[in-house]
Amino acid sequence: MSLTHIETVPRWRRIGLWSLKVLLAAVFLAAGGAKLAGVPMMVENFEHLGLGQWFRYVTGTLEVIGAVAILLPAFAAFGGALLATIMVGATLAHLFAIPGPSLPAIVLFALSAIVVFAHRDQVESFADRVFGDHD
Repeated sequence: MSLTHIETVPRWRRIGLWSLKVLLAAVFLAAGGAKLAGVPMMVENFEHLGLGQWFRYVTGTLEVIGAVAILLPAFAAFGGALLATIMVGATLAHLFAIPGPSLPAIVLFALSAIVVFAHRDQVESFADRVFGDHD
């Protein structure tokens, strides 16, 4: 995001986006930390999945990485995309394998997608570097 673009974004929108990112980071740091710490409920949930506890460690690590990334301005879009992807998996897991509602995962997916959309210039810039700017 260029400095000019930042200056044209209304202050309330910047504050709202940062509030959302801090909230998401706190949620995913807590959830990822619980997975990595082996909180019994997390162990049980991953037992229901049948993929083994290694998947709990991978998921927890990715949640922590995504939580930190959304707070780093240069990586916010990629952190949001990582967290949104994890929430697609969580939604499917709750629909088909783990007892309990899938609504929290759906809400977290939507909030993560908002972060990606707000930082879509990062995705466009990355795509231009990888695939070349064909405008």
